[in-house]
Amino acid sequence: MTEKPQSRPEGKPAQQLKQQKPVASKEKKVETKVVTPSIPVPTPSPVPSNSNDNSSVPAPNPSPSPTISSSSSTPAEKPAKVVAPKPSKKEEAVARGTNLHASKKHCMYICNFIKGKPIDQAITELQEVLKFKRVIPMKGEIPHRSAHGIMSGRYPIKTTQQFIPLLKALKGNVIVNGMELDKTRITYGSATWASRPQKRGGMRFKRSFVVLKAREIQMKESKKQEIKK
Repeated sequence: MTEKPQSRPEGKPAQQLKQQKPVASKEKKVETKVVTPSIPVPTPSPVPSNSNDNSSVPAPNPSPSPTISSSSSTPAEKPAKVVAPKPSKKEEAVARGTNLHASKKHCMYICNFIKGKPIDQAITELQEVLKFKRVIPMKGEIPHRSAHGIMSGRYPIKTTQQFIPLLKALKGNVIVNGMELDKTRITYGSATWASRPQKRGGMRFKRSFVVLKAREIQMKESKKQEIKK
C-alpha cells in the first residue's frame, strides 16, 4: 500500500516544519572515566600526653654530647720526609766534545799539554794561552818560541776557546760523581776526526771529536807536605 503524503498544516511554512523535527544523531557519546589510584595516607603517630602517669612508659635517656678538651688534643702528624738516596761514588769522570770546529792536530797537542794536570790548573794555563803568555808545544816545521823547555810551539786560539768549556764540563762531572776535586787528574785525552762536511772544490771542513777522562790519584805523603809548605 502506498502511504499518503502528510498534509501540511495551514498557515505554517515548510521551513518551520523542518525545524520542529529533531534529528537523531547516530553517533554515540563515549564517556571516559579517569581512574585515579588510591594512595594510602600515613596516619600520624600518637603524641604522648604530658600527664603525670608516665611510670609505665620509660623516658628515653639523651646521649651526652662528646666534649673535647684542649689539653687532650694532639697535633696533626707531619708526613715523613722522603730522603733521596745519595748517588754512588764513581771512579771516573768523562767529558766528550763532538764535531768541534777545530784542527785535529791542534787538539792532539792540547790533550798532551793538559794530560796529568789538575783540572783547575789546566783551565788557568789555557786562559794564559789566550793572552799569548803561554805556548802550546808542538812538533814539526813550526817556528821557535822563547819559552823555558820549549823549542817550537804556537798559540791555537780557536781550539783553546773550545777546550775551556770542555774542561769545565769535566769538572762538573767530577763533582757530581762524588770524587774529590783536589785529588783528580786528567788521565786520558784523545782527538780523532769527526764527520767532515764538504767544501766547494772538493775540500772538507775541519771537524774533530775529543774525549777527556779524569780519575782520583792517591798522592804520597811527601808530596802532600810539599804542597802544604
